[in-house]
Amino acid sequence: MPIGRTELRAKRKVTGVSEQEKIEWLRERLKRELPGRTAQERMMGRVVAMPVKVPEHARPSAVLCLLFPLNNELHVLLMKRREDKTAHSGQVSFPGGSYEASDADMKATALREAQEEVGIMSANVDILGALTTLYIPVSNFNVYPYVGYVNQRPVYNLSHDEVSYTIEVPLNELLHAERKTVTEVISPMQPDVKRTVNAYQLKDGTIIWGATAMIISELEVILAEAK
Repeated sequence: MPIGRTELRAKRKVTGVSEQEKIEWLRERLKRELPGRTAQERMMGRVVAMPVKVPEHARPSAVLCLLFPLNNELHVLLMKRREDKTAHSGQVSFPGGSYEASDADMKATALREAQEEVGIMSANVDILGALTTLYIPVSNFNVYPYVGYVNQRPVYNLSHDEVSYTIEVPLNELLHAERKTVTEVISPMQPDVKRTVNAYQLKDGTIIWGATAMIISELEVILAEAK
């Protein structure tokens, strides 16, 4: 049987092709089976142990992993949450939050939260697809991660009640082997306990751990297929 166009594109090496081809490759790849929990747990770092199954009362939420071009390479948008003594206080994360009854679906939640928190206009975002849902026991969030793309650097309008600042990271740099580390962190929920976790560490020392690191890890495994 001849190989279909989608399969041919999936087999192409992403490095060296245009930005738009990279984005289209990722769009097609996200339609197929995802690496899932195995990929997430390469960067596992939990405050509370994972239950056998997601509780029925878990709070549905969504985050947006936004890609955009800057200086001729793809970047990913992260943000530093405000210090407010909540479960994810002060952590580096993707824009996102809880589902609301007015949201059409979880994708709409991700887009709305990104607009409310950092000013990303929903109409400008091209949603490429979804990554694997991830339950966070410490906050009881069941997170639906979406990968999106905008064709130029975003203009930000931060909600300072929730966000301290944004972080723009070249995707290749974030996923470089040198960015992975094992470090000690303290959760706002257990300020007297240090725990050792796998994490991404940016050049300026910023640590990305927990659910955000686990989501990035799955994206990393997917993108590695293109090399």
